Amino acid sequence: MKARAYLRASTKEQDSRRAEELLSSFAITNQLEIIDTYFENYSGTKLNRPVLNKLLLDSNLGEVLLVESVDRLSRLSYDDFDTLKRRLSDNGLRLVVVDLPTTHMNLSTGITGEVMRVINNMLIDLMATMARLDQEKRIERIKQGMDRAKIQGRRIGGRGKNKQFREQVEKYLARDMTAQEISKLVGCGVATVYRVQKEFSVKLYPK
Repeated sequence: MKARAYLRASTKEQDSRRAEELLSSFAITNQLEIIDTYFENYSGTKLNRPVLNKLLLDSNLGEVLLVESVDRLSRLSYDDFDTLKRRLSDNGLRLVVVDLPTTHMNLSTGITGEVMRVINNMLIDLMATMARLDQEKRIERIKQGMDRAKIQGRRIGGRGKNKQFREQVEKYLARDMTAQEISKLVGCGVATVYRVQKEFSVKLYPK
């Protein structure tokens, strides 16, 4: 069976190739032929991703979409994830998630495979929702920390190249957040985030 491997990381500072060996080993063990591997550095909260879109255009009926974990494919909202699932279905792709063993049954045919696909759809929905909620909770915790710092009188942001401000933005750039999310957390304009981004030579995709 032919497969297309998809590996995603949030920013250029993270290694999207990290799990390549894991997926390759899984494919060999399960007699999958990886015909192409797609590496993408883009936020999982975005539905419209250039490399993922290319994978969907390249794919053919009956092929496998192989990913390490559900959150590498999606941290999408419910509606966006529903759209992505429809695209996968329209393209005839079977989703196999390495760290979700029940999805390995998608490699099977017959009644057992069909029953497991129904079960897997529910599990994948649950895990995708958890991935999105984890992202939202992480952002909320950071925001709460920033609010406490402001109440305590610590300077966060402001004009000029404040060292503490730049360090906060740099830290958030390495996380799975957009420039808009960072600007809200720090309390500055999006343009300021991009100026700091450029200073640290970090590639962050806009919202």
